[in-house]
Amino acid sequence: MTTTEKDTDAAEVRTPEIRPRNVMGKLPRYAAGKPAAIIEGLQSYKLSSNENPFPPLPAVLEAISNSQDINRYPDPLSTALRTELAAFLDVPAEDIVTGAGSLGALSQLLSTFAGQNEHGVPDEVIYPWRSFEAYPISVGLSGADSVQVPLRADGTHDLEAMAAAITDRTRVILLCTPNNPTGPALTSVQVEDFLAQVPADVLVVIDEAYEDFVRDPEAVNGIEMYREHSNVVVLRTFSKGAGLAGLRVGYSVSHPPVTQYLRAAAVPFAVSQLAETAAVASLQHHGELVERIQGLVEERTRVVAGLKALGWRIPEAQGNFVWLDLGENTPEFAALAEQQALAVRAFGTEGVRVTIGEQEANTRFLALCATYTKGPGVS
Repeated sequence: MTTTEKDTDAAEVRTPEIRPRNVMGKLPRYAAGKPAAIIEGLQSYKLSSNENPFPPLPAVLEAISNSQDINRYPDPLSTALRTELAAFLDVPAEDIVTGAGSLGALSQLLSTFAGQNEHGVPDEVIYPWRSFEAYPISVGLSGADSVQVPLRADGTHDLEAMAAAITDRTRVILLCTPNNPTGPALTSVQVEDFLAQVPADVLVVIDEAYEDFVRDPEAVNGIEMYREHSNVVVLRTFSKGAGLAGLRVGYSVSHPPVTQYLRAAAVPFAVSQLAETAAVASLQHHGELVERIQGLVEERTRVVAGLKALGWRIPEAQGNFVWLDLGENTPEFAALAEQQALAVRAFGTEGVRVTIGEQEANTRFLALCATYTKGPGVS
């Protein structure tokens, strides 16, 4: 057979098209925060991913540097971390399920409790929008339908509309407090009133990824809600306040009727030894961590005050970020920030989220805002 004949035969062989599940064509793509551009003469700062700008505590770094057993699989139950958390939160260790960040814990929960019924009809998951951009991805991958309820004009959850959206297909409701990317936190009264309208067989997930930064005395405490309501699940993470984003360790807290299934669905060995060791050390040195977090809260206060002094109108900021409702001016502002070696997180033509970072970064951000005449509320 000649080379030409071989080429012809090969061309006639058809490779079957490899197709993913139909839902893949409907899912949005997660857009991670980009690093800052390199601008000559300027220190670059990444304010696009809501990361803690400071490394973990020295005691945490020392603890993980001494780890020698990474050739072994980690404890699949993260027993040491769950034991430490149980004492820290004053909850039973059996009520805690760890995961690869709070997002990993959420994915475990959705894959367990939201999907399709025996007739192939999708369940429904209600959540505010705009909110954490991974929500529609995680919900879609679970096989459920997203029910997105628009935020109020001030960036807060419209709990009345969320309650009205509940149907007999609703299985899970997500509450993001403080809401990412807008910033406001829910209050205890608001959540209690909302829970009174939710059927007892619908899970209400209180996502508190940024709870370390909350200073509103009326803000909801998810753990207190979990104590009072059997259908409440709390999500928390060590990524933000503790500065362990790169190690991926978070957890959920819920009652045994929920955790018994979460454990069965949990990804084995999702939390590494290094992550567990770092999280335990962070809890054991929580006092030092609080001091560091307070420094970021004070920087947030300075940034918010600076924006208001410039006439900018922004939602209440209870996370480690601020939200700029720039609308169609969003791309322009993000481009100007890039020219200043600042990476911010632009959301289409909706707005810009800016992480509270190092002092110099925050000062440069405020200087940019002082020269920008199209800010929300600026006349």
